[in-house]
Amino acid sequence: MPATTSQARRSLGYELDRPRHRVEFPPPVDAALAQDEAYFYLANGTERTRIRFHDYGEIYARRGLYEQLFYDRLKCQSPKKVADVLRQAVAKAHEQPSELRVLDLGAGNGMAAEALWGSGVSRIVGVDIIEEARDASFRDRPGIYDDYYVADFADLDDEQRDELSAWSFNCLVSVAALGFGDIPPRAMAEALGLIQREGWIALNIRDSFLDASDASGFSTMVRELIFSEYLDLYHLERYQHRLSIDGQPLNYFAIVGRKMADDLPPSVREIYEGD
Repeated sequence: MPATTSQARRSLGYELDRPRHRVEFPPPVDAALAQDEAYFYLANGTERTRIRFHDYGEIYARRGLYEQLFYDRLKCQSPKKVADVLRQAVAKAHEQPSELRVLDLGAGNGMAAEALWGSGVSRIVGVDIIEEARDASFRDRPGIYDDYYVADFADLDDEQRDELSAWSFNCLVSVAALGFGDIPPRAMAEALGLIQREGWIALNIRDSFLDASDASGFSTMVRELIFSEYLDLYHLERYQHRLSIDGQPLNYFAIVGRKMADDLPPSVREIYEGD
């Protein structure tokens, strides 16, 4: 079970004693791989293990590797960015972050939750599809989450849905977890359905996903949501998410809005029902 808030405060000293890993990036010929195909080598003496960036279970199982790879080496700033723009939007609406009951979709090892907690959010429930993510969050950031579910949101059963609904979520957050097949449209639709009407939606997505030339289901779904009456858009900002392994900026959009209807637009339902 998650630990107490006082333990969470002590866990912030984690940065001071987390282990260092020997991370090696591939040669330039492979440095231009697509974002979801990028990989690195983890060296240990004479042994070198090749790990894809999206092999999250492999990364989370090694304490400190995720932070060292994405935050130290590649300068990822998305957890803080999304937490900041959500806090600003909530303040603009004359509300308080402490009133938010957050569902953290694709929660990983708790980086986004820690940023939200630092912004004053007091209730956060994580969900991810892999057990290694939950275990890493409890190991590295005890007490940040009120609870953490390992569940496939594309295939929830009635018992799981009822248990999650009992939290009465009024905010959905998803950071660096959308697109590239990690969270399919059906899972996103399920998460949106758990958020109360007039609840907050805060997420980030690769900038290319808002390009009309991207006809993928997830990209189309996000565009339909943003430009429909379902979402009252408060904030849309393009920013540098992190660097690629060849040092080029990867730009994302930070999006914050309010859910203004109980039912998804018909155009969105068509996308995830065919998923």
